[in-house]
Parts: sequence; C-alpha cells; structure tokens
Amino acid sequence: MSVRTSSVFEAMQDDLDLVRQRVAEAAHVDFPVVSRLVEDIVQAGGKKLRPLLLLLAGKAFDYDRPRLVTAAAGVELLHTASLVHDDSIDRAAIRRGQPTLNSQLSSGSVILIGDFLFAQSAILAAATDSTRAVAIFASTLGHICDGQLREMLTAHNVQQERQDYFDRIFGKTASLFAGAAEMGAVLGGASEDEIQQFRGFGKDLGMAFQIVDDVLDLREHTSDLGKPAGNDLRQGIVTLPIMIYVSGLEPRTRRLESLERVVAGEETGAEAIDEVVSSIRGSGALHEAGQVAESYLEHARGRLAIVQDRQVREWLEELLDVTIDRRA
Repeated sequence: MSVRTSSVFEAMQDDLDLVRQRVAEAAHVDFPVVSRLVEDIVQAGGKKLRPLLLLLAGKAFDYDRPRLVTAAAGVELLHTASLVHDDSIDRAAIRRGQPTLNSQLSSGSVILIGDFLFAQSAILAAATDSTRAVAIFASTLGHICDGQLREMLTAHNVQQERQDYFDRIFGKTASLFAGAAEMGAVLGGASEDEIQQFRGFGKDLGMAFQIVDDVLDLREHTSDLGKPAGNDLRQGIVTLPIMIYVSGLEPRTRRLESLERVVAGEETGAEAIDEVVSSIRGSGALHEAGQVAESYLEHARGRLAIVQDRQVREWLEELLDVTIDRRA
C-alpha cells in the first residue's frame, strides 16, 4: 500500500469547514434559546463522513466546489434532521455524550425543529440547480422514513430474517451514504456507469458503517459510546449481532428466554440486561457480524477501480478503513 502524505480529513479540511459554515447558516433559528440548542446539535456532529463522501465523489471527476459544498451541507443537514426525529421517537436523552433536544424541549417542539431542518436541507439541495440532485435527495428522504418505519414495526422480532435487518439499515443509514455518493458523482459530471458505481460504493460503505455501529453498541462501554451500552437492546431493537447470537441458541433455553423478555420490554433491570449483553459478547456473534461488515467494505473497495485519480482513490479507501477501525 502506498504511503499517504496526509489524511483525507486534513486534506479536505477547508472544504469541510465551508460545509460546516453552510450548515450553521441554514440551521439558524430566530429564537435564542432554541437557536443555541440547535447549534449545539449541529456542532456536535462527528467526522462528517457523508458530506466528505459527496465531496470526494465530485473530486473524482470535475470538482465544482461551490455546488458540491452546497450539496454536502444539504446532506449533513438531512442527516442531522433525521437524528433529531430519531431521538424524539426513541425518547433518547443523550447522543454523542451530549443532551438531545428531546431531553430539553417538548416532543412537539422537537418534531417541528426536525421538520425545519428537513426543509432547510431540501432548500440546499435545490440550490445546486440540479433536478437530478433534488430527485436523489427526495428519494433518499423516502428511504430514511421507510427505514425508520421498519425499525418501529419489525425490529422487535427476535426471529426476524436477516434480509429484514438489511432492508432496515439500508433505509436508516446506508441510503444517505448511497445518495451522497451518487449526488457527488452527478454534480461532478460522471458517466451513468460511474454514477451507479459510486452509489453502490456509498451503499456498501453505509451498510458496513451501521453493522459496525451495532457491534459497538454491544461491545463498547457507555463512556466510549456517549450513550448507554446495549442501547438498542434496551429499546428492544434486534440487530445483526443479536440475530447471530440467537441462531446459535437452542429453542426454549434460559438464555433465549432472557433475551426475549428484554426485547419485549418485560425485563428492564440493569442486571438482567447486562447478563444478556455479556452472553452475546462471549458468543462470537460480534466477531461474525464484524466479518459481514468487512465483506461489504471489500465489495466497496472493488468499486474504486473506476476512480482514475490515485489520490482520490486512496482517500476513499481511507473512509473504508475509518469505518471498520472506529471504536465509537
């Protein structure tokens, strides 16, 4: 492997700063108290992987910086809006170690703020003057809502099929990665085949990202995650590691029954939940789920043959490395 002179985050820092500025401007609210809360949520974002992916997809072709920064800001704001709604639906009090809007405002106010951010993200998408970019944005929003509905209606079944899980995480997570990559390639003037390869790259990256997130939720401690360890399990959400764990249990065993009670919300005690988490950690399910994530990343890596610019290709590969190597 060639030696990288700088990380992708260092190399793209100026562009990401422009994205942050556009997001902050678009997310501004005229009410001081609410404005401060929204600003805290926007600034608490992580590595900005989704806007970065969009920028790199454009950089692989014709880098129209102003349009790509605008689109990237729209993608980041769409992501933020979806998190605001997620936290409201899940009644989450903490995200990334910070209090959520849901913990400080009424549910109605939080939903309206989320709607406001969705609207602002759509305005940014429209500002690219690309009808296809707007269409991708609209389709992505539809997939995100579908993923959230699937989580609400189907994620609490211990015996669900893996495809149900994959469909769910595509909607909730991977669709935005796919849409970001596709939008960047479109705005960069890529060919149709190149656009579809980038969309596939984004989808594979997003699928792996969510699977790793689900592994971390069970593997790491609360101090590392910035939210309660085993948070999905506490909400009764069955993820891939849990499904793999279940597949190795005999019917009507005590461990399976304990898990089912936790998922059903019949057992909410910390000791019982910690016991289930401990059993999952010792089962090999986390390792097996990690291998599924790695297979997605390898598939994504194979799509990068279309990228002619060696430096851009290495930066995109770095995004794959960041996804699998992150702790929280």
